[in-house]
Amino acid sequence: MSKLSKFLSLVFLAFLSSKSFATNELVVWEDEKKAKGIEPAIADFEREFHCKVTVKEIPFVSQIDKVRLDGPAGNGPDIFLIPSDRIGSAVIQGLVAPIKFMYEEQDKYIASSVSAFVQNGEIYAVPKVVETLILIYNKSVLRNPLDTLEEYLDYSKKRTNHDSKEYGLLAKWDMLYYVFGLMQPYGGYVFGTDKDGNLNADDVGLSNDGADQGVELAKQFFDSSCFPNSILGEDGVYELDNLFSSGKVAAVITGPWALDYYKTANVDYGVTPLPILPNGKPMSSFLGVKGYAISTWANDYELAEEFLRFINQPKYVKQRYMITNEIPPVKAVMIDPLLTNNDVANAIAVQASRAIPTPSIPEMAEVWAPMNASLRSIFEKNLSVRDALNSAVEQVHYQIDAFKSGL
Repeated sequence: MSKLSKFLSLVFLAFLSSKSFATNELVVWEDEKKAKGIEPAIADFEREFHCKVTVKEIPFVSQIDKVRLDGPAGNGPDIFLIPSDRIGSAVIQGLVAPIKFMYEEQDKYIASSVSAFVQNGEIYAVPKVVETLILIYNKSVLRNPLDTLEEYLDYSKKRTNHDSKEYGLLAKWDMLYYVFGLMQPYGGYVFGTDKDGNLNADDVGLSNDGADQGVELAKQFFDSSCFPNSILGEDGVYELDNLFSSGKVAAVITGPWALDYYKTANVDYGVTPLPILPNGKPMSSFLGVKGYAISTWANDYELAEEFLRFINQPKYVKQRYMITNEIPPVKAVMIDPLLTNNDVANAIAVQASRAIPTPSIPEMAEVWAPMNASLRSIFEKNLSVRDALNSAVEQVHYQIDAFKSGL
């Protein structure tokens, strides 16, 4: 055999060893009714890598809790879905492994979707889906959406009629998840960062001047009696949906999860990104990201990485979107006419680029309740914005300190 032949044989054998996983099987957990979205990619992956991929549909919200139990017992998945706001606790508990190839491929995704899964400089998931708030308007009431929040306030003052339950713009601004989009463009933030770029739970920016200004904007709608009291509180989300579905509300700020309900109610709706604020900046929002993670107990980490790299090629991501209608944060797909010509997809994509990832460290769990209680006291009891937010942040610090001492 010539030296050239020997060289080619070695190259061929190396190729086979890198591509062939004939004795291996991957177990992938997908969300309910979403497995069809990755079937085309799986079929091609199995042919190319000579392996078997078994997909199990498990409710998204329960997957991480099942991994905690099934992983150590040897019954868990190689790959599963995780929400970005739970990645911090998953890392601390040792449930997920860093995904190495994402360092070289992270620029293929919108930056905020990747940063949502970063912990201590490591990337722990491949972004699959982004969700964020959008503005939904009733075309029968408001032919075209307005551009600015000030225009919505003026319109709401003219349209509001509590007796007939007719309103302009409605939003759940008594909850941090919704009002944060007003706070952030003025300089409010949940957690600051340390010198290494990691979230710092000791630095809470929800009572600074920017946070105050954002909540004062929301307060104008309440002070002008543009909002009904029935949308306050935890159950107010359902009331907001019911009011919009009645056909008498011009616009609401909510998420894409409400669209099916509005469609069933036969509302002729349109969808757009959130409006421009008085300081000229677009309203922000929290960004929710679902991502594929590799379990610490994965049987074949390298094959799992190959799988995630393979199925997130733009052609497969586009197929997945066409089947599931979930918005992918892959840049090449987000600018595809398939998404840009779809009002809902385009609105979510644009707003996602303006959104801030929901903080993923465990201390975030200590923020929601004190902030929601303070916001409600502002709008229900007319407490001053500065005093209420200062009180809330004091409570947040107290609860975070208690959480840390219990670790």
